[in-house]
Amino acid sequence: MLLLMSSRVPENQESRSSLQYDQVLVVGRRRLQGELIASYLEQETGARCQVISEDLSHIPSPDDTESGTQPRLVLCDYQAIDLEGLLVDLRSSSTQKLGRDHVVLFNVRRDQGIEEQYVWEGVRGVFYEHDPLEQFLKGVRAILNGELWLSREIMMKYILEGRDPQRASEKTEAILTPREVEILAQVAVGARNEEIADELSISPHTVKTHLYNIFKKIDVPNRLQAALWAAKNL
Repeated sequence: MLLLMSSRVPENQESRSSLQYDQVLVVGRRRLQGELIASYLEQETGARCQVISEDLSHIPSPDDTESGTQPRLVLCDYQAIDLEGLLVDLRSSSTQKLGRDHVVLFNVRRDQGIEEQYVWEGVRGVFYEHDPLEQFLKGVRAILNGELWLSREIMMKYILEGRDPQRASEKTEAILTPREVEILAQVAVGARNEEIADELSISPHTVKTHLYNIFKKIDVPNRLQAALWAAKNL
């Protein structure tokens, strides 16, 4: 897994005031697993967790919780939820259940190939059934701090294939060349200069030159700001 726009957080030093979410809901029909995950995350991150050991229809509306207008992080057990109901809620901008919430899937099987479909519907992260516990915690911490936890391959497809041609032609393509767009998309998913060079069959020096020109054109000082610009404009 790759962390998009990563910012390292020292272990056991997260404070609730710094988190992007006021509450974490662990959703799935396996109650014991949910309780263990909720207890572990509360201890390790300081986030306030609640277990919903039913389907998505039992998730309380945001207005019925202390979160109010604060988005909640909804961790859904992919193997133990109503998947059709999840897709319906994700696709409905007027839903009262997930309208202001952000969804993450866990217990996904790697051979299912569902990542792209759910990312297009707004899922913020995907964890696989055999991911190590340390990796799961690292990913949840990243998401709690407003980041995404998705594979580089999925993020590249999302950024490049999901571009609105009209918007891109009016904004991004008026500023950047096609090659610069490719390189900026790689930066947005955390690729290093050497990896970008290998992927595009160019030299690391050429990558550096392109990055210098990109930073100047979009008026940013570093890779993180460039990644944030890419997430908004590509």
